[in-house]
Amino acid sequence: MRIIILVGAIACATYGPVAAQEVEAPLPLPVQLRSEGNAILPAGTEIQLRMNETITTSGNTWQEGDTFNLVVAEDVMLGQYIVIPAGTPAVGRITWLTSRGMFGKSGKMDVELEHIEIHGRQIAINGTYRQEGEGATLETLGGVLVAGVFGGIVTGRSARIPNGRELRATTEAPIELAIAASEIDYDHQASTSEILERGRPDAVSVRRTPGVHPSAALVQQRREYDEALETARQESAGQVELAPEGE
Repeated sequence: MRIIILVGAIACATYGPVAAQEVEAPLPLPVQLRSEGNAILPAGTEIQLRMNETITTSGNTWQEGDTFNLVVAEDVMLGQYIVIPAGTPAVGRITWLTSRGMFGKSGKMDVELEHIEIHGRQIAINGTYRQEGEGATLETLGGVLVAGVFGGIVTGRSARIPNGRELRATTEAPIELAIAASEIDYDHQASTSEILERGRPDAVSVRRTPGVHPSAALVQQRREYDEALETARQESAGQVELAPEGE
């Protein structure tokens, strides 16, 4: 850039104002910045996880501080590349636990999603959940997912997060990839993007269809979503590696 400025200064001195106007044309800086260096998966990127085992406050099987296993439920992509493939192992931890009590007091536990394990590395993630009672549903409250207990529960119930339940986490820090930023098609859209953008259907978000029972609609829409995921995977440019640490 210094050389360009110097040449421009000489041109101004030699050829006058007309030459100066030629070298003052604006440069496409956003394009230059976008193409330099390696691609980055931003901090805060969402990762859909699935429980790989059941944790519960019942009995003495689980204690505060215990870790549990999950897997990534859906590919995490940047442009046309898969960065974190479905099936990648993840680890969470029980940070607080109390068993059910008398007078309708339900068991409760807090869990934190800690990291995923990919390419021999642990990538920190964020996600804090509370489960209260087995008859509870998860909902978001101030960034922390807590259990909202259904009315009518009289006796205490053990808190339980079953195998197969999906929980959402986000990446804690930016992740550098072993591919140039210029190779990423940031505008890449899978042919099934419209379905994927709606997210995986659940009992709350299922779209009602006249004449179709909600549970049947949920099964059908989940099947469509899973098929859309597979199509997006087939249309991807493959998996990209992470950049070596310290580089």
